[in-house]
This record gives sequence, structure tokens and C-alpha cells, in this order.
Amino acid sequence: MREFEVIAHVESPLGVLILRRRTAPVPDVLELTLEHQFLMSSAVTDSERELATRAIAMHGGSDLDVMIGGLGLGYTSKAALDSDRVAHVEVVELVQGIIDWVATGVIPLGTTLMADPRLHLTQDDVFERLRNPPTRTHDLVLIDVDHSPDERLGESSDSFYAHSNLVLAARHLKPGGVFGVWSTSENPAFEAELRKTFDDVRVEPIEFFNETVGRPETNWLFLARTLAPS
Repeated sequence: MREFEVIAHVESPLGVLILRRRTAPVPDVLELTLEHQFLMSSAVTDSERELATRAIAMHGGSDLDVMIGGLGLGYTSKAALDSDRVAHVEVVELVQGIIDWVATGVIPLGTTLMADPRLHLTQDDVFERLRNPPTRTHDLVLIDVDHSPDERLGESSDSFYAHSNLVLAARHLKPGGVFGVWSTSENPAFEAELRKTFDDVRVEPIEFFNETVGRPETNWLFLARTLAPS
């Protein structure tokens, strides 16, 4: 018995992306792979959702403008839109094919996402955008693209996680804005770079049980902000 069936695939600047449905050991689980390398699954979305939820809580404000780097299966975006404190969500996604899968409902969560007028999808390289001067600023900038600051998917994010580039990214935040990064692992070196750049840094483990592989796992959230003038 095959463990998965391919739903769609698309060429990308990073390689071939495949959207597949797993049939065993946990049925009806969507997975996204890149060059046959596992990226994400609908079976384990706790940390992706918590990236948005905890960043919103850390900010503490309302009428929030959120920018998310990386669309994936849409769970971080959905968590942001679930908050009535969020007024606008722009998702910056490198791969047009993923945007199309969400927009047409090939990724099932896309139907719900596209029905929300607060959502705007942009095809662009989020790392390049954050290196350049902002055309507008955001209350939250959330990054869920690479596996971790040490395990990157492409050359575009090389050196992004160093202080010199984090300073550039911080220009895209409004006063008191929150910068968040999702990671599969701890990274003391990246935490140190954040502390060089921001006033308030929090590193939070998200523990969950992965039924697909039958074991507990931990992902990590890096949340940081420069305190607004009092």
C-alpha cells in the first residue's frame, strides 16, 4: 500500500515542490516537500499557529498590520486571521505555485483564507524585501521559511540571521513591533544576534506529539521587539 499520493507539483527557484496526501500511518494528512525533502505537514501545526498567536500576544495592541514570510499550508496565516486584533495580513511567498494552490483551494485551508478580505498574497522574496528600505511598516513581521537559521532552504537567506541584516529587517517594524522566526531547533548564536538588535527577546519551545512518526517533538519560536518610546 502506498503511503501517499501526489496532489500537485510545481517547479520553483528552490527546486520541485510537491503537495501530497499521506494515507498511512495517519490518513488524510497533507505534506509539502521540496526536492523530496520534507517541509511541513497538516498533522503538526502547533508551532506554526503559535508563531502568530504568541507574537500577537507579545505585541499587545489592536488593529494590527501583519506581514508573514512564507505561506506553506496556511496555518500561520490562519492563526493571524483568527485574531480580531488583526486588521491586515500580507503573506510574502517566493513560489507562485503555492499561492495558486491556496487561491484555488488545492490546499484546502485556502478556501477559508481567501474568503477573508484582510488577507493579501504577494509573490516575492521576503528576505530581499527585508534587506531593502520599507515602503510601509508593520506591527508584526513573522518568518517561517527555513528549517532553522542554520538549516536554510536557499541562498537568499544566507547571512539574513546575522545582526547586520536583522537591523535592516527591524526597519520594517512600527515602533513596538514584533519580529518572529520559526525554527525546528534551538539556536543560541541566532538568539545572541537578536539580542544585539532588539530590546526584548524571547525564545519559546513548542512541544507536541507527531502522530506521523509516533514521537514527541519540539520546535522553537524566536520573538523579539524594540520597545516603543514611553
